[in-house]
Amino acid sequence: MLGERRAAILSLIIDSYIKTGEPIGSKTLANLLPYRISSATIRNEMAYLSELGFLEQMHTSGGRIPSKASYRYYVNNLLNPKILTDYEKDFIIGRLSVNAGDPERLLHDATVLLSELTNCAAFSNTVKDVLDSVQGVDLIPAGNGKAMLVMLTVGGKIKSSVCRIECPVDNDFNALFYYIMAEFFIGTPLSDVNLGLIQSTVPVLSERAFDMLPVLTSLCSLCSEASESTIFMDGETNLLSHEEFGNSVYRLLSFLTDKNQLKALMERYSKYGKETELLIGNENYHPELKNTTTMLAKFNYNNSQTAILGIIGSTRIDYSVILPRVEYIMKTVREFL
Repeated sequence: MLGERRAAILSLIIDSYIKTGEPIGSKTLANLLPYRISSATIRNEMAYLSELGFLEQMHTSGGRIPSKASYRYYVNNLLNPKILTDYEKDFIIGRLSVNAGDPERLLHDATVLLSELTNCAAFSNTVKDVLDSVQGVDLIPAGNGKAMLVMLTVGGKIKSSVCRIECPVDNDFNALFYYIMAEFFIGTPLSDVNLGLIQSTVPVLSERAFDMLPVLTSLCSLCSEASESTIFMDGETNLLSHEEFGNSVYRLLSFLTDKNQLKALMERYSKYGKETELLIGNENYHPELKNTTTMLAKFNYNNSQTAILGIIGSTRIDYSVILPRVEYIMKTVREFL
């Protein structure tokens, strides 16, 4: 642990850099400290903090800026979080309660809210679950030869599509549809709903196989979509305002558009990561994120389902404001799930 004076100096340097993005010198620090201390003494303390790896000097005659290691010390030991007001809490709960019963839409809403409140890039990821299966299927006539197919999985995913049906969707058609669903599809793993399973229904459907084909092929597509992991990202352009990234922001944005790399990263975190993690600089899992601060939360729900929610910003984010709000959003999502 640092002494009181060194901790005060480090805290002031970090707070100033977060607000201004500019290095700070000993004379400025002397004016900011609540007690009188000479510039020479401050320079000595800054030199000591530099030896510890907490400060960096961009130019020989310039002031000091925080290192990535200093942000970790700051968060763990010096941070004075700005507590949410009751209005902020009610606002967050109100935004997230709209789709609280639908996990995917809830995560989507949380991602958008995170990007708005943090000015960072935010993302959510539902991790592929090989055990997820069909829980229920409904067919809703929509007129003009159309019907909406709605499927619910055991893992809580809701998928729907509109399909065109050439025959009347009458009582006989509905009775046959729900019989086929119960006999062949309900309880079947999503990955097993394929063309082969559809073909196995033909002997039962007999002459009505052609009438039922559009519905069954649509269901097959829905199951395929629901069986895959999904990534939703919002606020990537927020990163363009994080000046400390410089030109490296374009390499970061390119990485964020590569969904395969992101899925691999999220699968790794889902297996080995903690329930909630704040990763600063080199603590991050991927080289392209070494100049960022990321905050991640992992959610397990509906028995075997896993989802991840997080933000990505520069190491210069306003930790005192952002962390409490991200934590509250993640806590609210966890409660709804």
